[in-house]
Amino acid sequence: MANKVYKDAKSALDGLLKDGQMLMCGGFGLVGIPDKLIHAVRDSAVKNLTCVSNNAGIDGAGLGLLLENGQVKKMISSYVGENKTFAQLYLAGKLEIEFNPQGTLAERVRAGGAGIPAFYTKTGVGTQVAEGKETKTFDGEEYVMERGLFGDIALVKAWKGDKSGNLVFRKAARNFNPMMATAAKVCVAEVEELVEVGQLNPDHIHTPAVYVKRIFCGAPYDKKIEQRTVRKA
Repeated sequence: MANKVYKDAKSALDGLLKDGQMLMCGGFGLVGIPDKLIHAVRDSAVKNLTCVSNNAGIDGAGLGLLLENGQVKKMISSYVGENKTFAQLYLAGKLEIEFNPQGTLAERVRAGGAGIPAFYTKTGVGTQVAEGKETKTFDGEEYVMERGLFGDIALVKAWKGDKSGNLVFRKAARNFNPMMATAAKVCVAEVEELVEVGQLNPDHIHTPAVYVKRIFCGAPYDKKIEQRTVRKA
């Protein structure tokens, strides 16, 4: 078995990054984002990237770092309301956006990973989401065609992984990470805990090792809270 284990994010991305690539980024809000990998992409200075992610991070964290650094040409996302930099770049004509209903985005990524080039959905019919897209009638109902998404590199973060690349995600980090891992030519995973092969319960594995080409332990993590809500004194 080829060695998939790398010492850090920089070495795990060595030789992979190029200008103009499509990056598939896991995570939900700031939960389960490939934080160390995003920092390494920022430090690499690659540009003209298309980033596929449910959200665009926040100012100063997550994909917000790449936006602030002017490395992103286009975002394919569902929710971006927490990022002022995103809004400023878009209004200034410096960022292309492709908005997707959240379920549609999830299915576009899943379809890409499954080798399905397109599918039909009722979501978005009759709205701006369907403008310029093919529609078709099934059983008397109109559906819009959406294309599957498949990128150059998938960046994901898992709770645990083993040295062969099997991954286990925890709670909300399972949103988008498992499907992103399947939807790219190369998947690079960072994990909070890296264990020996055989230490993970096979029934608990969410992403099989066959999808993961490189892996490293990124601990410790400074886990930020997107919207902090506290009880009044």
